[in-house]
Amino acid sequence: MAIKTKDLIDLEFLTADEITEILETAKPMKAVMRRDIKTVPALRGKTVATLFYENSTRTRLSFELAAKYLSAGTCNISASASSVQKGESLQDTGRTLDAMGTDIIVIRHNMSGAPKLLGEAVKARVINAGDGTHAHPTQALLDMFTIIERKGKIEGQTVVILGDILHSRVARSNIWGLTKLGAHVRVCGPPTLMPKDIEKMGVEVYYNIDKALDGADVVNVLRIQMERQQKGLFPSIEEYAKNYAMTEERLKRAKKDVLIQHPGPMNRTIEIPSAVADSAQCSVEEQVTNGVACRMALMYLMSGGESLV
Repeated sequence: MAIKTKDLIDLEFLTADEITEILETAKPMKAVMRRDIKTVPALRGKTVATLFYENSTRTRLSFELAAKYLSAGTCNISASASSVQKGESLQDTGRTLDAMGTDIIVIRHNMSGAPKLLGEAVKARVINAGDGTHAHPTQALLDMFTIIERKGKIEGQTVVILGDILHSRVARSNIWGLTKLGAHVRVCGPPTLMPKDIEKMGVEVYYNIDKALDGADVVNVLRIQMERQQKGLFPSIEEYAKNYAMTEERLKRAKKDVLIQHPGPMNRTIEIPSAVADSAQCSVEEQVTNGVACRMALMYLMSGGESLV
């Protein structure tokens, strides 16, 4: 079993070997997705519940499809239509799911630390599908899997994470995973959107986008998260786009085989214009497909499936 701990809170708590095992297991899972009949009985008899306290389209549907392709039973719980509205605590909601025989709970929450809190309260295995500004481990897994497909490996690749680093759970999880697998990671964004002491995570910090892109193999463009922004962190959207957008001109100056990634949804008028988002160098649609495969692999291994490596 790949995951020695009961829950997946972040890649910070996995070893390089565990991360690699998940990514290797995603390969046959992707092959399942390409078949006419896209189901295998790997999780037959298991139940997966998605518990989302934040709106989501890609992540929630990705987990649901991953569970269905593995033949698990699924149930979806939205906080806006649950007993949470009556004042029920996160722990009590989790214990209710436990009592109903749920095997895996996938949680997205606007509070950093909520998945850990839930995991401590339930017997079910918990997967973090994004918590506040803390972590989004499965997004990092699918990003890394896509890099391997396009580049052949992660070790030795220079990866730039560009944009709102301060509020990005995607950035943090990617940094943990990429550095553990031997990538050189650069972070680039406005000084006001750069976390204090982020160098301690083993990354290089840039404030000039053109210097950051010099020699880069991969550029992961982050979404400007207006819903989490504090006012005054940058002068205007136009100013941000001028200084930090991954424009067509910057793409032309980058390495010819540079890979452009984005976690979605994209702000095409802010951090990435359509000419770049729709280019052959951009892997957004591949990332969506690979997200299902990586989540299939993760749930399979967390449920006691034998390693396929």
